Amino acid sequence: MADAYTPPKVWTWDKESGGRFAGINRPVAGATHDKTLPVGEHPLQLYSLATPNGVKVTVMLEELLEAGIDAEYDAWLINIGGDQFGSGFVEINPNSKIPALLDRSQKTPVRVFESGAILLYLAEKFGAFLPTDTVGRAECYSWLFWQIGSAPYLGGGFGHFYAYAPERWEYPINRYTMEVKRLLDVLNRHLADREYLCGREYTIADMANYAWWGACVLHNIYNAAEFLDVASYTNVVRWAKAIEERPAVQRGRRVNRSWGPEELRVPERHSAADFGG
Repeated sequence: MADAYTPPKVWTWDKESGGRFAGINRPVAGATHDKTLPVGEHPLQLYSLATPNGVKVTVMLEELLEAGIDAEYDAWLINIGGDQFGSGFVEINPNSKIPALLDRSQKTPVRVFESGAILLYLAEKFGAFLPTDTVGRAECYSWLFWQIGSAPYLGGGFGHFYAYAPERWEYPINRYTMEVKRLLDVLNRHLADREYLCGREYTIADMANYAWWGACVLHNIYNAAEFLDVASYTNVVRWAKAIEERPAVQRGRRVNRSWGPEELRVPERHSAADFGG
């Protein structure tokens, strides 16, 4: 980096840092405007966007439906250019991040925020995609929270400095690239002799990890596939491709998607009919 930065004794927010999404970054929480959230007819109301964190939950909901479980839901689009700071959304998620779920099947509606928490809530509520034995459940929890812990390195770290920062700086890119490749290697080694993360059983741990690492190895996230040499992680690629062949995953990837080819967009989902023919 050309110029050394000397941090002030007390940091103050006096200017934007630049880069993509800089306009919505701020060092305080809370709503910026009043906005009531829409509510559909189903017990489960999802407010989200088809980013990797959002895809985790829509895949889970579609998998539940595919399994014949009555988990019908309404999925409403949240534009993270500002919708997440509306008063209605902040009431469900004070952290102003997607996804957020409201379960209206209870006498007192239950709010659930953070993608991992939503996956666990749905798995326990419906008794699905979560091992029932102690060893299997512990393995599932471990890989689920491994993903939650690793996502900031791929998204907020590598993704930010490689794709979104106002300039490309060697040190942060090298630092986060090293960690992303280490994490890919962890996953690649683990999947060398396993069909899924917990063995032969497909679980919420696979859904959570697929949403991020599948995007990394199959969909050129941040336009960095060649830079990261993702094709060399052959076990991760094989695992991600197998998951992506599942019909519920293909549907889940489309929900709350407002970009890309028209045939892949389902900005709002209220019934199976929204996917068309």
